Amino acid sequence: MRRSGKRVLGVLLALALVLGFAGCGKSEEGTTAAEAGTEAVSEDVTIRVGSLKGPTTMGLVNLMKASEKGEASGKYEFTMETQADVIASGIVGGTLDVALVPANLAAVLYKKTEGKVKVLAINTRGVLECVTGDASIKSVKDLAGKTVLSTGQGTTPEYATRFLLEKYGVTDCTIEFKSEATEIASILKEDPTKIAILPQPFATVAEVQNESLKSAFTLTAAWDELGLDSQLITGLTVVRSDFLAEHPAAVASFLKEAAASADKAVSDVEGTAELIASYGIIEKAPVAKKALPSCNIVCITGTEMKGIVSGYLQTLFDQDPKAVGGAMPGEDFYYLGE
Repeated sequence: MRRSGKRVLGVLLALALVLGFAGCGKSEEGTTAAEAGTEAVSEDVTIRVGSLKGPTTMGLVNLMKASEKGEASGKYEFTMETQADVIASGIVGGTLDVALVPANLAAVLYKKTEGKVKVLAINTRGVLECVTGDASIKSVKDLAGKTVLSTGQGTTPEYATRFLLEKYGVTDCTIEFKSEATEIASILKEDPTKIAILPQPFATVAEVQNESLKSAFTLTAAWDELGLDSQLITGLTVVRSDFLAEHPAAVASFLKEAAASADKAVSDVEGTAELIASYGIIEKAPVAKKALPSCNIVCITGTEMKGIVSGYLQTLFDQDPKAVGGAMPGEDFYYLGE
């Protein structure tokens, strides 16, 4: 990991998971952080923000660039990693103040820190896709008897995949975990008949590398077809409770700027794609441009955020309590902008 106050140097490794987006800073029926929060006043404090190499950071790149140019309202130090456990350790150890993490990991951190972590926003909706050159794979049921490559063991990709396999009655699918999405992309490039669960933008990257590959189905669509009272989400933005209590105005300012950055990622795809490439998230801007519309970048806060997150976590809890740390988070897990 490398950091510098207003300069962002991405760690050019690969995404260990997850992560989130079909929207912008504002959902169709929801509110943005700017609308949900109180008027923010910048404080003389630097917020240390950690995110994963993938959709969560893609939604932040416009703010990262503004910070680098000295044009952001707040002061930020950005860190990009490929492993969720590195980001989690930063929050637990106090070396990060804000983190963009897999949705279920946010609940695990809440439990591990005894309530010292709060969720600020949903930063990505579902971004997971089944990618393969095997034309026989069209749905979750077609994974019966197959081996599926995936990242994100112990986080959203694993739990979402296992949940869907169970709901669709697939009992003999083997999940083979890899540490990095780029490793899976390389395997698919050599043998497109293999099957993988990949997050965007890496699903698009794999398809660009080998024209034989295609997205067989999205996990979001498979989830929605079940008709459940919950939505598949990928990433949440969390903050250390102590930091929030000490610097509420700075956190409110960050939320407003993060919402604006997410909105711009949707409204200015070409400009955002150039930044994504410049920060090393995706090597080439044209590929980033192609992937962005499928990355479901959002910034959903307040009561709508709480409803979506609690519904998703309850679904995971009902499947396997350890997926959310052994118990559902309490009401104090949700920051509603008071």
